[in-house]
Amino acid sequence: MTGDETKPVSVTVNGKTYSRSIPVRMLLSDFLRHELRLTGTHVGCEHGVCGACTILFNGRSARSCLMLAVQVDEQEIVTIEGLAAADGTMHPLQEAFSAHHGLQCGFCTPGMLTTLIELLGDTPDPSEEEIRLAISGNLCRCTGYASIVEATLDAAKKMRETAAD
Repeated sequence: MTGDETKPVSVTVNGKTYSRSIPVRMLLSDFLRHELRLTGTHVGCEHGVCGACTILFNGRSARSCLMLAVQVDEQEIVTIEGLAAADGTMHPLQEAFSAHHGLQCGFCTPGMLTTLIELLGDTPDPSEEEIRLAISGNLCRCTGYASIVEATLDAAKKMRETAAD
């Protein structure tokens, strides 16, 4: 194998299927940012520690800086750009982050949101402790996490109310 070997990949990202021939050593984070121009997925530590690159991989949160893009062939990815509805309406969690100031500089926000989307899918009525545990792998230097927890509790309540209607 040479360093410039490529492989064809077909992946669904935010509901749209993309087919590309990509280097076998390309990271998923680089594929999303440089090939697909989806720059909402941030790259921080490049070691999977900070959580800024977290995406949803087949509905589960995953660190895109720790995955090769060829690993997602025939799979489904959701990035921060895919959380809003097609008409631009923000996801309830995005709305709650805005209302509760759950973002400051915004660098950690995409990873926080994708991590919490998974939590809310698994646990529609999470406790503060469950939220804090879910985001314990995501580093934020601006908010102190309290507003993120408040936003998540608010979004969870609104999502439950909407589901009950």
